[in-house]
Amino acid sequence: MEPITTAMVGREEERAELAAFVTSATGQALVLRGEAGVGKSALLDHAAALAEQEGRPVLRASGVEAESALPHAGLHQFLHPLLHGAARLDGASRAALDSAFGAAPGQPPSVMTLGIAVLGLLTSARSARPPLLVLDDGQWLDEASADVCCFVGRRLAGSPVKLLVAVRTDVTSRWDSAALPELPVPALPDGAAARLLDQRHPDLDPRLRRLVLDQAQGNPLALLELPAHLCGRPDGPPSADPGGPQGVPLSRRLQGMFGARIAALDGPVRAELLRGALDGAGTPGGVDAVPGARYVMRGADAAVAAGLLDIGPETGHYVFRHPLVRSAVVQMATPAQRRAAHLALAQVHRENPERRATHLAAATTDPDEEVAALLEAAARSATRRGGALTAVTWLTRAAGLSESPAGRSRRLAEAAFVAGHAGRPGQAHRLVRADPAPGSAQSPAAVLAAAYQALYQDGDVRSTHPQVSAAIEGLRDSAPAAGPAGPAGPDEVLTRLVVLLLAISQYSGDRAVWESTHALLASLGGLVTERARLYSATWSDVTRYGAGWTEPLRSAAARLPELDPWDATRLGVAAYHLDVLDLYRPHLQRVVDHEVETGAVAAGMVMLHLIMLDQLAAGAWAAAHDTGQRGLALAVEHGHHLFAAQSRAYLAQLAALRGQTEQARALRTEADAWARPRGLGFLTQITDSAAVTAALGSGDHETAYRHAVALTPPGTFRPYAHQAPRTLLDLVEAARHAGHPERARAHALAARDAGLPAVSPRQALLTYGALAMTAEDEREAAAMFTRAVSHPDAARFPFELARIRLALGLRLRHAEGRDAARPHLDAAAEAFERLGAAGWTERARAALRATGVPSRTPAPHAASLTWQERRIADLAASGLTNKEIGRRMHLSPRTVSSHLYRTFPKLGITTRAALRDALTRCESVPQP
Repeated sequence: MEPITTAMVGREEERAELAAFVTSATGQALVLRGEAGVGKSALLDHAAALAEQEGRPVLRASGVEAESALPHAGLHQFLHPLLHGAARLDGASRAALDSAFGAAPGQPPSVMTLGIAVLGLLTSARSARPPLLVLDDGQWLDEASADVCCFVGRRLAGSPVKLLVAVRTDVTSRWDSAALPELPVPALPDGAAARLLDQRHPDLDPRLRRLVLDQAQGNPLALLELPAHLCGRPDGPPSADPGGPQGVPLSRRLQGMFGARIAALDGPVRAELLRGALDGAGTPGGVDAVPGARYVMRGADAAVAAGLLDIGPETGHYVFRHPLVRSAVVQMATPAQRRAAHLALAQVHRENPERRATHLAAATTDPDEEVAALLEAAARSATRRGGALTAVTWLTRAAGLSESPAGRSRRLAEAAFVAGHAGRPGQAHRLVRADPAPGSAQSPAAVLAAAYQALYQDGDVRSTHPQVSAAIEGLRDSAPAAGPAGPAGPDEVLTRLVVLLLAISQYSGDRAVWESTHALLASLGGLVTERARLYSATWSDVTRYGAGWTEPLRSAAARLPELDPWDATRLGVAAYHLDVLDLYRPHLQRVVDHEVETGAVAAGMVMLHLIMLDQLAAGAWAAAHDTGQRGLALAVEHGHHLFAAQSRAYLAQLAALRGQTEQARALRTEADAWARPRGLGFLTQITDSAAVTAALGSGDHETAYRHAVALTPPGTFRPYAHQAPRTLLDLVEAARHAGHPERARAHALAARDAGLPAVSPRQALLTYGALAMTAEDEREAAAMFTRAVSHPDAARFPFELARIRLALGLRLRHAEGRDAARPHLDAAAEAFERLGAAGWTERARAALRATGVPSRTPAPHAASLTWQERRIADLAASGLTNKEIGRRMHLSPRTVSSHLYRTFPKLGITTRAALRDALTRCESVPQP
């Protein structure tokens, strides 16, 4: 029988579009979209033939439903012919490809990293003759591969590579939101449909011809296949059931036609087809030539004669004539036949743990501990490769195959835990309820699932803390007196409950809650892991307990690829508190895309928070804004209100740093209004800190001082207030400028006496800066300033360093004169300007002008201000708040704010802090 794709009829517009696509000099991507059997594959073949005529090599692949759960399986199909030439790639790209395809250990790269590696491979391997990538049945491509292919497709404009994809309209996939150009492939119009039918079946009875045209509805595959079905044989009479019920979708009716042919085959041939269908055999692409990559069908010539298989021209292997044939083969097989096929395939793939486990799971009906263990191991591998959703499926199946109730409960609990972190709280609860063990509904695993959901979605720390504490106490009281539970150490559910309790305590930020948590952990003795002790110390109060944990965190950073995503994020949170987050950010950036797409989405949200915080610390504020917005959108999408409020609080801090006062206030107000009634001290401390930053940036030191002392009183560091040490310099500066120099000095000394310089590099920088700013003795001030600006890690914190340089310059201007101050003030001004800290930039520029350096901008003219604007500006420059100005001038605070908003551009400034200097300059400039 002839291949389906010969002698294309019609499709003039589509063929013209494809010709322009193939011959274009620029790289691009195109998605063909249409129903099953409409001729997408024929158009792909047409484009491939055009490319080959142009001397362009063609790389082909096809999505396979059987492989849709195997990360990067489809991408490997595409790239296998090129991988032998990948040695020409740079080391990072080579490592990314090896990691993704399991050729080297380690965490798989992010979509961006892998996409860049793929682009490099495509352009370097065939630089003289750039390839055309052709993907059929793209809807079945595994999600990890689809994400990379979509990424690559959007970035082909600067390369000569082209990507052509065909997808079905009735199956949702990643391509639906890929933002790539599309070419719809509709049914053939009546005239073209009639020509195709007459060309392929010229001797049809007129009645049968009309029936076929009516039934096929312009679908080319139906036009080719219906005549044989309706006749019972190509030249026989019409059957009694011409084409099946009109209400049945055409794809199902076509599948039924193929089923009739399959039923006529001998048993061994049907079994061969079934093994091939279940393993994705006969898929275009070089991977079929790799021994053991897929099952190779043999002895199936009868299926070729029946029009079910073709012979692949490149490999000589059998290939399914159409995806609907593969579906029909699987659907027609009995459960016993499918199990036998899966068992045979498990032997074929005994060297591939994930494929073997998948087939064994499908072949096994009775409990089998060996198969359950294999599935559990495959799930662990998938989790660490960004496939948490796949891991949940495998763990659930492993639970069903467990031979003991304990094993079943443990695996269901593991599946529920992973599902919860994958953003599937409802599924997590269902998995917990699926455990038939007595009391499972109130089990520690059930508490774990429910408490995580309550924390992430509702920010509930008040009821979850006692619930989790009670579950821990129950496990403690039932644990063996000798210590750790079992040979592997502390019970995993207990450890997870302990870590959850620490997270709840951290978000509460409450002293009584933390003291209760620490007392409970002390009662557990050896049941508490070393890592949980690290979290307990760093998440609670780094001022009192943080010293000594930096080196363990540095060591752990080298092993991040070996860890589950939630463990990596927890260590990242500890690294944030100890200001060594820069060690963790590269790993988090590599894996976060996998986690938010198919992995542990909750961990992915925390990763985005951590990435943003390190970008803030490093001065990459534009990138931090983008990361924060992405995290906020993701949290809102998944209903994780806790993380949404946290994102808003961090974005408020960033806006305050940039001098965007109104935006900072709006974000801070929204986050605070949600967090404060729930007792989420961790978040309200961040919003208070943002208020301090905003007030300092605008020169409102009294307001800054009020907010700073709300976080911690001067001269001490409130226990378990994580923002207390982080706002050390804020409180000191606000106190000094608000007229409380003795309180500023007391706070700087308290930082020194608390040993903050030994806790983290940032705390060392802040402490030395605070001591220098508050020192009465010039020698002490000089020594402390020197220690601060020469600290080996000072450059990692450019905003803090610039503040200290500004303070040093101001002090030197008074003590030693303008020349001594100028270099430090200039360095501070440039740093603030580079960061985008508007208020601080203006302050540093004003101080620099006072040393004789001319202003960078033309002097403003007060004449451009109205009387009311000038009066409001004068009052604001004197330090009055908008509310106080409004009372004096009988205006609303909002009206005052609007006047100031119009005033700033007229004066050539961006912040309230610059008003005094700007108005002073106005007085000294002759008015036109």
